[in-house]
Amino acid sequence: MVNRPKQIGTAAETAVVRAARPRGFPHAGRLTLTGALDGGDVGLCPGVIVEVKGGAAKDASDGTIDGRLVETERERANAGAAVAFLVTQRPGVGPADAHRWWAWFRLGWVPELATVPPHDGLIIRMQLGDALQLLRAAGYGNPLDADQANAPTSVPNGVRVQEVA
Repeated sequence: MVNRPKQIGTAAETAVVRAARPRGFPHAGRLTLTGALDGGDVGLCPGVIVEVKGGAAKDASDGTIDGRLVETERERANAGAAVAFLVTQRPGVGPADAHRWWAWFRLGWVPELATVPPHDGLIIRMQLGDALQLLRAAGYGNPLDADQANAPTSVPNGVRVQEVA
């Protein structure tokens, strides 16, 4: 029998990878599970991991988001990554438009973006596409060439997602 929550998680992670690749993160891929020392769901590039929640995450409360951000920070430390953030699926926004899903950070997690201490714990929510743009501006990922910047935002369903070691 197929594990439905695992299917939902895999589909959400795959959607995030498909959204990230044409937006300056061509080597983005799903990470392998490592048990208690899990290092996130998606590796965008060296030093950046993403925790992804799909399905029922669309209706997550503020307290649930806060708890998932604690989990995301733990996974960042496990992975030895410089930056980590949480992505949750939005109501009414399907996998083909994952670049419009919510990306959640704590302000202090991206020092290049945080210039106003002591608000390190402040939670920021933005669309995934905007988060990817900010990460590129902070020096992560690859700059977009003119063709990529003008390319359609959806990646065809036939794209194969590779595992990242």
